[in-house]
Amino acid sequence: MTADLPADMAPLATLGQRFLARLIDTVVLVAVVVLVSWAALGDEIRHGTDEALGKRALVAVLGYILYFAIEGAMTAARGQTVGKLALRIRAARLVDGGVPGSAGWLRAAVYVLPAVLSAILIGPFFWLVNSLWCTWDRPFQQCLHDKAAKTVVVAAL
Repeated sequence: MTADLPADMAPLATLGQRFLARLIDTVVLVAVVVLVSWAALGDEIRHGTDEALGKRALVAVLGYILYFAIEGAMTAARGQTVGKLALRIRAARLVDGGVPGSAGWLRAAVYVLPAVLSAILIGPFFWLVNSLWCTWDRPFQQCLHDKAAKTVVVAAL
């Protein structure tokens, strides 16, 4: 792999665009988890019993799996999540700039699924390292989920 993007590929998205897109996607994640929690637990959300705690953990895992499905499907089909659509950027295959296709699912898995380990702080630590990786990665400013899927984030022209 050379250090250059394919000649016909759009320019890389800025770190600011990526951050704002991920911030929007995080709001979507929180909304998904809240809706799943409300639908599955109803009034039990407020009770601190061991049984309610176990149900909340299960609902959180289900919320992350649903978020993975949303992120994976959108990235595979278009290269864009809700946040990327709003910021007019997209994930693209590094080799040719095309829509990620099945690599979108791998990208989503590396981003979302470690969050399931959030109860033991591995998930949030991984998310932080993963998200910051693009600030020092050169030349393509890839996060770990980009590297796993061999994608970059570019302007959506």
